[in-house]
Amino acid sequence: MTSPCVYILKCANDRFYIGSTNNLERRFGEHQNGMVKSTKQLRPLKIAFSQNYQTLSDARKIEYKLKRFKSKLIIEKIIEDGEIKIKQP
Repeated sequence: MTSPCVYILKCANDRFYIGSTNNLERRFGEHQNGMVKSTKQLRPLKIAFSQNYQTLSDARKIEYKLKRFKSKLIIEKIIEDGEIKIKQP
């Protein structure tokens, strides 16, 4: 098992998808192969960013916080900085 992480995918329509997983390689493969309903029509996808966390629970909490922002500018800033600067729970 790999490290739990939050990831950001860049979609073919220049939008972003935010997710969390305990196995980024497997999850990205699911996205690329059309196995994820929310990204199936947005392929091809590219991993734009990922950040590891101690637990999957921590990663999920950060994922939900990022999704609540609903701001492309915040996501672009995270990718540019190479770091999520939101305080962990």
